[in-house]
Amino acid sequence: MKPVVLICSEDAEFYLIFGHILGEAGFGSLLAGKGEEAIRLARERELQAVILDCQPGRAAWSATCARLKGDPRSRPLPVVALIAPGAESQHLDLLKTGVDDSFVRPFAPAKLLARLQARLHGAPGRATDFLDGEELICGELEIRPASNRMRYAGHQLHLGTIEFKLLRQLITSRGTVSSRDDLIRAAWPANTDVDARTVDVHISRLRKALKTVSSRKVIRTIRSAGYSLVEHD
Repeated sequence: MKPVVLICSEDAEFYLIFGHILGEAGFGSLLAGKGEEAIRLARERELQAVILDCQPGRAAWSATCARLKGDPRSRPLPVVALIAPGAESQHLDLLKTGVDDSFVRPFAPAKLLARLQARLHGAPGRATDFLDGEELICGELEIRPASNRMRYAGHQLHLGTIEFKLLRQLITSRGTVSSRDDLIRAAWPANTDVDARTVDVHISRLRKALKTVSSRKVIRTIRSAGYSLVEHD
Protein backbone atom coordinates (compact mmCIF):
# COMPACT_ATOMS: atom_id res chain seq x y z
CA MET A 1 0.00 0.00 0.00
CA LYS A 2 1.29 3.44 -0.90
CA PRO A 3 2.15 5.82 1.97
CA VAL A 4 -0.42 8.62 1.97
CA VAL A 5 0.27 12.35 2.32
CA LEU A 6 -2.52 14.73 3.32
CA ILE A 7 -2.41 18.03 1.40
CA CYS A 8 -4.24 20.90 3.13
CA SER A 9 -5.01 23.45 0.43
CA GLU A 10 -7.77 25.69 -0.88
CA ASP A 11 -6.23 25.52 -4.34
CA ALA A 12 -7.52 22.50 -6.30
CA GLU A 13 -5.04 23.11 -9.12
CA PHE A 14 -2.11 23.01 -6.69
CA TYR A 15 -3.42 19.71 -5.30
CA LEU A 16 -3.72 18.18 -8.78
CA ILE A 17 -0.17 19.19 -9.70
CA PHE A 18 1.47 18.26 -6.43
CA GLY A 19 -0.61 15.12 -6.05
CA HIS A 20 0.75 14.00 -9.42
CA ILE A 21 4.33 14.70 -8.28
CA LEU A 22 3.75 12.65 -5.13
CA GLY A 23 2.20 9.85 -7.18
CA GLU A 24 5.24 9.66 -9.45
CA ALA A 25 7.41 9.31 -6.32
CA GLY A 26 5.32 6.44 -4.96
CA PHE A 27 3.02 8.32 -2.57
CA GLY A 28 -0.74 8.50 -2.45
CA SER A 29 -2.43 11.79 -1.56
CA LEU A 30 -5.62 13.17 -0.06
CA LEU A 31 -6.99 16.72 -0.20
CA ALA A 32 -8.38 18.65 2.77
CA GLY A 33 -9.85 22.02 1.85
CA LYS A 34 -10.81 22.96 5.41
CA GLY A 35 -9.30 22.53 8.84
CA GLU A 36 -12.06 20.28 10.18
CA GLU A 37 -11.66 17.98 7.20
CA ALA A 38 -7.91 17.76 7.83
CA ILE A 39 -8.46 16.82 11.49
CA ARG A 40 -11.00 14.16 10.54
CA LEU A 41 -8.75 12.58 7.91
CA ALA A 42 -5.77 12.58 10.29
CA ARG A 43 -7.88 10.57 12.76
CA GLU A 44 -9.42 8.19 10.24
CA ARG A 45 -6.59 7.48 7.80
CA GLU A 46 -3.08 6.12 8.14
CA LEU A 47 -0.96 9.06 6.96
CA GLN A 48 2.72 9.54 6.28
CA ALA A 49 2.75 13.34 6.54
CA VAL A 50 0.65 16.51 6.29
CA ILE A 51 1.50 19.35 3.91
CA LEU A 52 0.07 22.81 4.62
CA ASP A 53 -0.32 24.99 1.53
CA CYS A 54 0.04 28.45 3.13
CA GLN A 55 -0.52 30.73 0.15
CA PRO A 56 -0.93 34.51 0.61
CA GLY A 57 -4.56 35.53 1.06
CA ARG A 58 -5.65 31.98 1.83
CA ALA A 59 -5.93 29.88 5.00
CA ALA A 60 -2.80 30.07 7.17
CA TRP A 61 -3.51 26.57 8.54
CA SER A 62 -1.74 27.39 11.82
CA ALA A 63 -4.84 26.51 13.87
CA THR A 64 -5.03 23.15 12.09
CA CYS A 65 -1.37 22.50 12.85
CA ALA A 66 -1.95 23.34 16.52
CA ARG A 67 -4.84 20.86 16.73
CA LEU A 68 -2.85 18.11 15.01
CA LYS A 69 0.08 18.60 17.39
CA GLY A 70 -2.23 18.90 20.39
CA ASP A 71 -3.80 15.49 19.82
CA PRO A 72 -1.69 12.50 21.03
CA ARG A 73 -3.02 10.43 18.12
CA SER A 74 -1.70 12.78 15.43
CA ARG A 75 1.21 14.45 17.28
CA PRO A 76 3.91 12.15 15.81
CA LEU A 77 2.69 12.93 12.27
CA PRO A 78 5.20 15.23 10.52
CA VAL A 79 3.63 18.52 9.39
CA VAL A 80 5.34 20.51 6.63
CA ALA A 81 4.37 24.06 5.67
CA LEU A 82 4.86 25.68 2.27
CA ILE A 83 5.11 29.43 2.88
CA ALA A 84 5.54 32.55 0.78
CA PRO A 85 8.87 34.43 0.70
CA GLY A 86 9.04 37.18 3.30
CA ALA A 87 6.33 35.63 5.48
CA GLU A 88 8.51 35.53 8.61
CA SER A 89 5.64 36.22 11.01
CA GLN A 90 3.64 33.34 9.54
CA HIS A 91 6.68 31.09 9.86
CA LEU A 92 7.03 31.91 13.57
CA ASP A 93 3.31 31.36 14.15
CA LEU A 94 3.59 27.93 12.56
CA LEU A 95 6.66 27.08 14.66
CA LYS A 96 4.75 27.97 17.82
CA THR A 97 1.90 25.66 16.82
CA GLY A 98 4.28 22.73 16.27
CA VAL A 99 5.09 22.56 12.55
CA ASP A 100 8.00 20.19 11.92
CA ASP A 101 9.44 21.75 8.80
CA SER A 102 8.82 24.48 6.24
CA PHE A 103 9.78 25.29 2.65
CA VAL A 104 9.80 28.80 1.21
CA ARG A 105 8.34 29.21 -2.26
CA PRO A 106 9.62 28.64 -4.84
CA PHE A 107 11.14 25.35 -3.74
CA ALA A 108 12.40 22.24 -5.49
CA PRO A 109 9.83 19.42 -5.10
CA ALA A 110 12.73 16.95 -5.02
CA LYS A 111 13.85 18.38 -1.66
CA LEU A 112 10.42 17.90 -0.13
CA LEU A 113 10.16 14.39 -1.59
CA ALA A 114 13.56 13.53 -0.11
CA ARG A 115 12.35 14.71 3.29
CA LEU A 116 9.20 12.58 3.01
CA GLN A 117 11.21 9.55 1.92
CA ALA A 118 13.49 9.99 4.93
CA ARG A 119 10.44 9.99 7.18
CA LEU A 120 9.08 6.90 5.46
CA HIS A 121 12.22 4.90 6.23
CA GLY A 122 12.78 6.24 9.72
CA ALA A 123 9.46 7.39 11.11
CA PRO A 124 8.64 6.82 14.79
CA GLY A 125 6.44 3.82 15.43
CA ARG A 126 3.92 3.09 18.15
CA ALA A 127 4.71 3.71 21.82
CA THR A 128 5.18 -0.02 22.52
CA ASP A 129 7.75 -0.48 19.76
CA PHE A 130 11.16 0.51 21.15
CA LEU A 131 13.45 -1.28 18.73
CA ASP A 132 16.84 -2.84 19.33
CA GLY A 133 19.95 -1.23 17.92
CA GLU A 134 22.51 1.43 18.82
CA GLU A 135 21.42 3.29 21.94
CA LEU A 136 22.45 6.63 23.46
CA ILE A 137 21.89 6.88 27.23
CA CYS A 138 22.27 9.87 29.51
CA GLY A 139 20.68 9.38 32.93
CA GLU A 140 16.99 8.70 32.35
CA LEU A 141 17.21 9.59 28.66
CA GLU A 142 17.44 6.76 26.14
CA ILE A 143 17.61 7.36 22.39
CA ARG A 144 17.80 4.90 19.51
CA PRO A 145 18.92 7.03 16.53
CA ALA A 146 18.36 4.30 13.94
CA SER A 147 14.63 4.14 14.68
CA ASN A 148 14.03 7.76 15.80
CA ARG A 149 12.70 6.58 19.16
CA MET A 150 13.33 7.87 22.63
CA ARG A 151 12.29 7.25 26.21
CA TYR A 152 12.62 9.46 29.25
CA ALA A 153 12.15 8.11 32.76
CA GLY A 154 10.77 4.93 31.20
CA HIS A 155 8.12 6.75 29.15
CA GLN A 156 8.05 6.66 25.36
CA LEU A 157 8.07 10.13 23.80
CA HIS A 158 7.17 11.11 20.24
CA LEU A 159 9.13 14.14 19.07
CA GLY A 160 9.15 16.10 15.85
CA THR A 161 12.10 15.50 13.54
CA ILE A 162 13.89 18.71 14.51
CA GLU A 163 13.36 18.21 18.26
CA PHE A 164 14.65 14.64 18.04
CA LYS A 165 17.82 15.76 16.26
CA LEU A 166 18.38 18.59 18.76
CA LEU A 167 18.12 16.17 21.67
CA ARG A 168 20.45 13.72 19.97
CA GLN A 169 23.01 16.51 19.54
CA LEU A 170 22.73 17.50 23.20
CA ILE A 171 23.23 13.90 24.33
CA THR A 172 26.18 13.18 22.06
CA SER A 173 27.87 16.40 23.22
CA ARG A 174 26.92 16.06 26.91
CA GLY A 175 29.39 17.68 29.26
CA THR A 176 29.87 20.56 26.83
CA VAL A 177 27.80 23.47 25.55
CA SER A 178 26.18 23.17 22.12
CA SER A 179 26.02 26.56 20.44
CA ARG A 180 23.04 27.48 18.30
CA ASP A 181 25.24 27.03 15.23
CA ASP A 182 26.10 23.50 16.44
CA LEU A 183 22.40 22.76 16.83
CA ILE A 184 21.55 24.17 13.41
CA ARG A 185 24.19 21.96 11.77
CA ALA A 186 22.86 18.92 13.65
CA ALA A 187 19.14 19.40 13.07
CA TRP A 188 18.68 21.17 9.73
CA PRO A 189 19.86 20.30 6.20
CA ALA A 190 22.89 22.16 4.86
CA ASN A 191 22.23 25.57 3.26
CA THR A 192 18.93 25.96 5.15
CA ASP A 193 18.28 29.53 6.32
CA VAL A 194 17.72 29.12 10.09
CA ASP A 195 18.21 31.84 12.70
CA ALA A 196 18.78 31.73 16.47
CA ARG A 197 15.13 32.50 17.21
CA THR A 198 14.03 29.39 15.32
CA VAL A 199 16.43 27.25 17.38
CA ASP A 200 15.06 28.74 20.60
CA VAL A 201 11.47 27.95 19.58
CA HIS A 202 12.32 24.31 18.89
CA ILE A 203 14.25 24.00 22.17
CA SER A 204 11.17 25.38 23.96
CA ARG A 205 9.02 22.74 22.29
CA LEU A 206 11.50 20.03 23.28
CA ARG A 207 11.42 21.17 26.90
CA LYS A 208 7.63 21.10 26.95
CA ALA A 209 7.61 17.54 25.58
CA LEU A 210 10.05 16.40 28.27
CA LYS A 211 7.99 18.07 31.01
CA THR A 212 4.99 15.93 30.11
CA VAL A 213 6.74 12.92 31.69
CA SER A 214 9.05 14.47 34.29
CA SER A 215 9.33 17.68 36.29
CA ARG A 216 13.13 17.55 36.26
CA LYS A 217 15.09 20.17 34.36
CA VAL A 218 16.77 18.48 31.40
CA ILE A 219 18.09 21.31 29.21
CA ARG A 220 20.06 24.24 30.59
CA THR A 221 20.37 27.59 28.80
CA ILE A 222 23.91 28.96 28.83
CA ARG A 223 23.51 32.67 28.27
CA SER A 224 25.16 33.95 25.07
CA ALA A 225 26.60 30.49 24.43
CA GLY A 226 23.86 27.94 23.74
CA TYR A 227 22.42 24.92 25.52
CA SER A 228 23.64 21.93 27.48
CA LEU A 229 22.15 18.80 28.97
CA VAL A 230 21.59 18.53 32.72
CA GLU A 231 22.93 15.15 33.77
CA HIS A 232 21.02 13.61 36.69
CA ASP A 233 22.28 10.63 38.62
